Amino acid sequence: MKLLNISLLYLSFAFFVIIGIWSLIFYYNLKDEIRDSIDDGLDNNRILIIQKVHTDSTLLLQKEFGGNNFKIYPTSKQTALQVKDTYKDTLMYRLNENDLEPVRILHTAFEYENKYYGLHIISSLVEEDDLIEDSFWSVVWLFVILVGSIIVINNVVLRKVWHPFYDILSYLKTYRLDAQASPINISTNTKEFIELQKASNALIRHATEAYTSQKQFTENASHELQTPLAIIINKLELLLESEDLKHADAQAIASIIKIADRLTQLNKSLLLLAKIENKQFTNTKAIIINELGHQYKSNFEEFTYYKEIDINIEEVELLKVNMDPTLAEILILNLTKNAVFHNVKGGQIKMYFTRQEFRICNTSNGIPLYAEKIFKRFTKEAKKTDSTGIGLALCKAICDFYDMHLSYEFSQNEHCFSVNFKKIMEPQ
Repeated sequence: MKLLNISLLYLSFAFFVIIGIWSLIFYYNLKDEIRDSIDDGLDNNRILIIQKVHTDSTLLLQKEFGGNNFKIYPTSKQTALQVKDTYKDTLMYRLNENDLEPVRILHTAFEYENKYYGLHIISSLVEEDDLIEDSFWSVVWLFVILVGSIIVINNVVLRKVWHPFYDILSYLKTYRLDAQASPINISTNTKEFIELQKASNALIRHATEAYTSQKQFTENASHELQTPLAIIINKLELLLESEDLKHADAQAIASIIKIADRLTQLNKSLLLLAKIENKQFTNTKAIIINELGHQYKSNFEEFTYYKEIDINIEEVELLKVNMDPTLAEILILNLTKNAVFHNVKGGQIKMYFTRQEFRICNTSNGIPLYAEKIFKRFTKEAKKTDSTGIGLALCKAICDFYDMHLSYEFSQNEHCFSVNFKKIMEPQ
């Protein structure tokens, strides 16, 4: 959910609570004010009626409400003196409404020519149901108008206020370490956005410096290590061609050459892994993964023939992706190489190609691999002393680089590795 929408949600909830509490307070205050106003009116009517009785005694004959809003009835002195002006709500049948209606009634008493009379005066009340309904809809419309106003402010004013933030965010989304981009330069007078801009530029500068340093180290390490290793291997091979070399010495030199070759391969793999993790591969092209599968099937024909391994390829659809060609080759090569070298004599390798997935399975010795360890560096079978133990780690690094999913499962005595290319598929 967007930041502006979150603020709108919180403000709407806050307004809902505040208006709800306010409406309850307003409703009860309104009821109280209405009753106070009616009571004042009843008291005024009491004074007017008593004054009118002194000028028109026929009012004393008004013993029922009828069409009037008062009635007068004789009472004893003792009762009259005990009467206090009392206001209360009640229901009364009204002819004009033909129904029971809520009224406010005043009970009082007065003296006229040494006689005492009781006086009841009524005044219509606003029906509570009507008051609640009217108040409810008033509150609803108030809430709708406020939320509508907030939406307008949110989309016009706040969006403009937050514009520098979105500019900085957009810059960071598209920023690449390998590109020589200029620093963030957003025009704003807001202190927080100025600080955010400075902090972002500082972070980018440190990241760029670290990236450049690691890149230089990788390049230097590649040169400084590969050259001495190549010289060592070359010198040993020349020494191995010496005619007066003893058989035992020749075996020892051959063993050293084999170790040096393995060290060279390990160095190349580690440097490649470092380049992948440093995101130094930016050459993206359209690649057909099916073609790589057929290519490496041909490349390993001699070895598979020797081990009597049968490779079957099942192509449901062409698997087209956008990625660096070198990384695509390394990914498919290492998975194929892993299936070939970790197979059994007379075993099988099955390659499956669908629109978004490559899956390769090979016959196993009946023992599943540790799924939580196989993609870590230097994980290998104890018997495979000539393996660097870094091939699957390279595959995992490539998949992580492109946000792809690499998985392993053991099924029907087969090791199966699957790569989902959905995130980088070539558009149809």
